[in-house]
Amino acid sequence: MSVTAPLGFTAAGLTAGLKPSGTKDLSLVINNGPDTAVAAVYTSNRCKANPVLWSQKASANGQARAVVLNSGGANCYTGDFGYETTTLTAQTTAELLTGAGTETPAEDVLVCSTGLIGVGGQDFRDSIVNNLAPLVAAADTSVEAGQSAAEAIMTTDTVAKTASRTGSSGFTIGGMAKGAGMLAPGLATMLVVITTDAKLDQTVLDQALRASTSRSFDRLDTDGCMSTNDTVILMSSGAHDASVDADEFTTLLRELCLDLMHQLHVDAEGAHHDIAITTKGAASEADAVEVSRSVARSALFKAAIFGEDPNWGRVVAQVGTTSADFDPTQIDVIINGVQVCTASGPDEDPANVTFDRTVDVSIDLHAGDDTATVWTSDLTHDYVEENSAYSS
Repeated sequence: MSVTAPLGFTAAGLTAGLKPSGTKDLSLVINNGPDTAVAAVYTSNRCKANPVLWSQKASANGQARAVVLNSGGANCYTGDFGYETTTLTAQTTAELLTGAGTETPAEDVLVCSTGLIGVGGQDFRDSIVNNLAPLVAAADTSVEAGQSAAEAIMTTDTVAKTASRTGSSGFTIGGMAKGAGMLAPGLATMLVVITTDAKLDQTVLDQALRASTSRSFDRLDTDGCMSTNDTVILMSSGAHDASVDADEFTTLLRELCLDLMHQLHVDAEGAHHDIAITTKGAASEADAVEVSRSVARSALFKAAIFGEDPNWGRVVAQVGTTSADFDPTQIDVIINGVQVCTASGPDEDPANVTFDRTVDVSIDLHAGDDTATVWTSDLTHDYVEENSAYSS
């Protein structure tokens, strides 16, 4: 169910001492080939962590042998020392892989970190570098190894997130993800590693990844906060012999990304309700996304859903803040199947709306034929409490 599901990949996760809890915090995924193609997308936050700065350069040639990930510290805004730590992590891992018989330049090792910004001093460096040898030695193809790798990237996550898909010709895609807060992506989101044994050109991998993330991870917006470390990596070993249809691969990759995205969604920090906001009848997909995302980021709307108040006025008011093409007098709103607003006026009694964990909000702009969904969470006491205490 994880990154070790496809042929050609090994993984590991262990405790390096980065977390006070003593839980797993250092993860590794190795592509044993024969191919080492990679595609990656990164945060569009202008304030980028050192691992992102390194990996963007390293993945630019479309090749990667391994990715090292840590939780327990973001290594962001830790100065030249922090970037040197990332470089040393890649160099040491490359030397270990080369020593094990797989010639690997440092530039073929990508690095990801997650945790508090500003964490990345000498103890952080030592904990990572001194544990890379046992991490490489522990890597294998087992389900347990894939699970350990997924557990080692968790921060405030309550469960590890993994998924897999198999194509008609037998190729496999596997993935792991972490994320429970700061879920408001730009180009990518959270930390995600996806592996496949499908033999595909790097250009096809890149196109498939961008098409998939744009309609999955990019549509999850639980708290409007974009991380400095967001990274999604797709590696291909090419170990599956049969031919692969690029369209089928893209479809399954999108399914896997949506699966992981929904796992992230339901584990969002402090959430009591998982909300899907679908805008239809839009003049363009971009308009539909803008409207849904605007509502998803409204603190008033999110607070209303927490209180199980079907306050459609807060939806309509938020739609009006966008630049989308629509007639302000022709907006319809449906909440959990009840049409509470028609043509921007009251319709069915809001008291008829019933709530459970899942909340569906549908907005019809009557301005075109495009549709888009953005997923968010309610604003709860638990969310505030968890994020007020996280750094301690």
